[in-house]
Amino acid sequence: MLRKTVELARIKKRMPAWLGLVFMLATPLNSTAEVFPLPTDGSDLIGEIQYTKAKHEDTLIDIARDFSVGQDEIVMANPTVDRWLPGDGKEVLIPRQFILPDAPRSGIVINIPEMRLYYYPVQPKAKATQVITYPVSIGRMDWRTPLGATKVAQKVKDPVWRPPESIKQEHARDGDILPDVVPAGPLNPLGRFAMRLGVPGYLIHGTGVDKAYGIGMRVTHGCIRMYPEDIERLYPLVKVGTPVHLVNQPVKLGWKAGTLYMEVHQPLDEDRMSYEQLLDSAMELIEKKTKGREVTVDGATLRQALQQPTGIPVAISKPSEPFPEPIQSLGGT
Repeated sequence: MLRKTVELARIKKRMPAWLGLVFMLATPLNSTAEVFPLPTDGSDLIGEIQYTKAKHEDTLIDIARDFSVGQDEIVMANPTVDRWLPGDGKEVLIPRQFILPDAPRSGIVINIPEMRLYYYPVQPKAKATQVITYPVSIGRMDWRTPLGATKVAQKVKDPVWRPPESIKQEHARDGDILPDVVPAGPLNPLGRFAMRLGVPGYLIHGTGVDKAYGIGMRVTHGCIRMYPEDIERLYPLVKVGTPVHLVNQPVKLGWKAGTLYMEVHQPLDEDRMSYEQLLDSAMELIEKKTKGREVTVDGATLRQALQQPTGIPVAISKPSEPFPEPIQSLGGT
């Protein structure tokens, strides 16, 4: 049973008191750094928060790509850091800890407002033991990415792009005349790898070299776009027929070591909610997630997470176990 220790009025007024994060110094990702073991103890969190230091020539966008993080993701996690001129030696938070979406842990799950893909490799007659995650771009508000269950219907290497008439007309209004067929190559907007979904007209695909730094934003015509290097790693792992779940979860909840965590992303523009509406939605999710468990919610942290989303999981309850899991200290300087 959820024990609401803070009334609604107090939740709206108090300031945050504490956060529960694990930190470590970061180095750029290697080819397996996006692979995380699935928790075996019933936990819902994967990964760890990391930090790196910006070099003189870096932008936040450069750092995001180095660590396979989306553009909006890294900007939201570093609200006081200049996107274009972080500054030599500036400490930058790498949001590399995630609450797994509330969806089947099999095949591909894409949380649209989070702009992140989760892939659960499944062996025959066995449950997934790992999850692989990458940032993605999604459709603009006027070209919304669909929601619901579908599957990977076809895989295409070096795809040819045949822009639909609606996209050709949109480009023509801006003076950009698209050809009927864009051949495979470095400027093809589908990149080198594409996976067609069961929803006609929608794909998970890479990108041309001229748009590789726009990942993690609402910039597509509804397709799911990935960094070229990320889809190159994902493509050979995914089989035709793999289930795909596209979900809309701006607020995610998860357990770790008896503590309840919450991760908040900006709702889609077309789904904008007032703070009160977002709070009501979060409280409903908390009731559902804590059913049958006694939990003390920290109202100050809940309020902060909802009013100033960072996309980073924060502890919103006190541990239900006698002692919390030890927090690792940040190494280095």
